[in-house]
Amino acid sequence: MKHGKKYRDAAAQVKKTEQFPVRDAVEKVKELSFTRFDETIELHMNLQLKKSVNVRDTLVLPHQFVGEKRILVFAKGDKATEATEAGATFVGDDDLIEKIRGGWLDFDVAVATPDMMKDVGRLGPILGRRGLMPNPKTQTVTNDVKAAIEELRKGRVEYRSDKTGVVHLAVGKVSMESDQVAENVELIINEVRKRRPADTKGTFVKSIAVSSTMGPGVRIESAVGGE
Repeated sequence: MKHGKKYRDAAAQVKKTEQFPVRDAVEKVKELSFTRFDETIELHMNLQLKKSVNVRDTLVLPHQFVGEKRILVFAKGDKATEATEAGATFVGDDDLIEKIRGGWLDFDVAVATPDMMKDVGRLGPILGRRGLMPNPKTQTVTNDVKAAIEELRKGRVEYRSDKTGVVHLAVGKVSMESDQVAENVELIINEVRKRRPADTKGTFVKSIAVSSTMGPGVRIESAVGGE
């Protein structure tokens, strides 16, 4: 990929082998930001994982930086009423399924009660590739609809490793206080380390870096959080 002059100038200010404590790395990312918009700061953790294994979970970041999520709930009867009263943006069953099959996707996260999954499962090809499919592993398939909505409104996020074993997750904005972004980063690093597969030998976290949307990566000390 060919980068522009501003990116190359920013990248020249960071040695590829240089590593920083978390807060210093965040400060460096902010310093190297060169765009006119408020860039998102992203965390990238390169993990040693077997091809058939991924690391996946949810958490609530201590410092939020995104707007209110549009929460869709697939539910019927009392659970639909519970979802509406809890503040879900969209609530329904077959009507929403048909609407989505027709191409509508104006929501950020979907929750479903277990009894709805047989029908919601037909949306797998549509929702799955967009990361919107309700899943028990992310607590988005549940009978405790109210609790799920409350957590999502607080800013619960999902992280998962990709095919190459890398976890990518937005952790803040360039305009935020460095301490706030650093706290988000440290929480994620510690939570990912807790998900180390039992049969992993040697180093689990191979490298950690943060970057802004358009900026170069800044490496974090690999010892952060321990192995």
